[in-house]
Amino acid sequence: MRCLALSLAILALTTSIANAEVKTKVIQYQVGDKTFDGYLAYDDAVEGPRPGVVVFHEWWGLNDYAKKRTEMLAELGYVAFAADMYGDGKFVEHPKDAGQMAGTVRANVDQWQKRAVAALDVLKKQPQCNAAKIAAIGYCFGGSTALQLGYTGADIDAIATFHAALPTPSAEQAKAIKAKVLVCNGADDSFVSQDSINAFQEKLKDANVDLNFVAFPGAVHSFTVEDAGKHGNPGMQYNKEADEKSWTLLLELLKSELGTGK
Repeated sequence: MRCLALSLAILALTTSIANAEVKTKVIQYQVGDKTFDGYLAYDDAVEGPRPGVVVFHEWWGLNDYAKKRTEMLAELGYVAFAADMYGDGKFVEHPKDAGQMAGTVRANVDQWQKRAVAALDVLKKQPQCNAAKIAAIGYCFGGSTALQLGYTGADIDAIATFHAALPTPSAEQAKAIKAKVLVCNGADDSFVSQDSINAFQEKLKDANVDLNFVAFPGAVHSFTVEDAGKHGNPGMQYNKEADEKSWTLLLELLKSELGTGK
C-alpha cells in the first residue's frame, strides 16, 4: 500500500509539473498615436498575482534575446513583460540601424519616459501581476530606459541595468527614484565612459539612492549576450562569468525587494 501511495503521489507531482507551462502572448498598446507590441510571459502553474518585472530591450529592439530573458523570469514565477520601445515590435540586426533607432528615442526624453511608463502600466494591469511589487530591468539601451523610468518617480521597488549607458539625472530626478538600483557594468566597457559613471554615481549618492554598482573585470559591452561577438566588434563580447554573476545579483535583488515569484 505504501508503495502504491508513493507511486500515486509521484504520478500526481509529475502530472502537475508536466501541466505547468510558461505562457506567452503579444500585447498591443498605444502611446499617443503609435502602436507597440509588448511580450508577456508567466507560469500558469503559479496561482494568483505575483511580483512583476518589466524588461527593456537592447538597442536592437524587441528581439529573441529580450524575450528569452522575459521567459527566464517567468520560469522563476514572476510575471514579466518585455516592452516595445520602437513600435510594432520592430527589431534590427545591423548596428547602424540600431544606433539610429535608439538615438531617435533618446533625442526626446519626454517621449522616451512616456513609453517606459506606458509599458509599466501594461504590466501592472495584467491579472497575474501584483502591482505593488514591481521591478524594471534592461540591457544596453534598455538599462538606460529602466533608469529613465526611475527618474519619473515611478512606483517601482527595484531597477537593474546590464552593460547600459548611465544617463545623468538632474537633482530632482535622482530624488524621485523610489527603487533600489543595481548597475552591472563591464569594467572594460569602452561604450560607457568613466566620466558618465562618476556623474551618475554622484547624483544618486547626493539623493541617498540605494545603489549597488558592480564592475566586472575583463567584461566589455554586451557581456550578457552569447552571440555578441557576431558583429566583429571587440568592444562587444560575451563574458560567461560576468553574465552568470550579474544574473545571480539580479535574482538576489528581486528576492529581497519583491519576494520570490513562486
